[in-house]
Amino acid sequence: MFKDKAGNFSPFKLVLTILVVILAVIFLGSSFVVIPAGHTGVALTFGKVEDVVLQEGLHFKVPFVQKIVVVDNRIVKLDVNTEAFSKDLQTITTVVAVNYHVGKENSQTLYKNVGMGFEEVLITPAVNEVLKAVTAKYTAVELVSSRAEVSMLLDDGLNEKLNAYGIFINELNIINWDFSEEYINAVEAKQVAEQNLIKTRTEQEQALVIANTEAQKRVIAAEAEANEIKVLAQANAESNRIITESISELLIKYQTVSKWDGKLPTVMSGSDNMLIDIPLTSAAEQPVG
Repeated sequence: MFKDKAGNFSPFKLVLTILVVILAVIFLGSSFVVIPAGHTGVALTFGKVEDVVLQEGLHFKVPFVQKIVVVDNRIVKLDVNTEAFSKDLQTITTVVAVNYHVGKENSQTLYKNVGMGFEEVLITPAVNEVLKAVTAKYTAVELVSSRAEVSMLLDDGLNEKLNAYGIFINELNIINWDFSEEYINAVEAKQVAEQNLIKTRTEQEQALVIANTEAQKRVIAAEAEANEIKVLAQANAESNRIITESISELLIKYQTVSKWDGKLPTVMSGSDNMLIDIPLTSAAEQPVG
């Protein structure tokens, strides 16, 4: 096989055969492309984008004529550092984490119109624009308390801008709101003042409760004393009534006799004004005649 016409070994034929095999291998290797899972392929023929999207798997291409650009259609995370202003003109610095994917049917159009640098060309500018529009509707305090609502508005705004290019937002998270040092100090001072005010009000309410309790105690004590006086007065009145009803004429006479000293009253005679002392004797003591 590698001999010349004279039957001698020919190194030239050997080298030529090796070159042909190598070229065949290169040709065959350049004729096929494998699109991995979660990706699509965009075919370029002499630099022209073909109107076809290659799906996952093995595909034939014309060697040295066609080029296949592989587009990632999986969910990709992009962190965007951005700055905006709130409704009350506070400077806000934040990081927005965007999870997005490129639709498989849109790979060819996106590459043709934008290229593979669509993150820098489309997504990052859109995040900055939508964030500025949304934060301008809220004060700094409202942004902190309404982060979930703001995230939903950002998600809706980005999808509205990017869906036409075949880019779809799966999830969006605001990593943090960072404010200027002056604003943070002002917020802290306000919080301290509010806490002191709450403490003062609490102490006043507690003092009022204590005062009301003491007043109620005094009212209860006064009512108890008044009731006691009333009961005693009623008892005395009842006692006097019973005593009054128990006094009889016989008792009055007994009391009179008990208090008499045994002497009759002294009286004067008619003519000579002589005093006559009438001794008190009972009928039993009179001399018998």
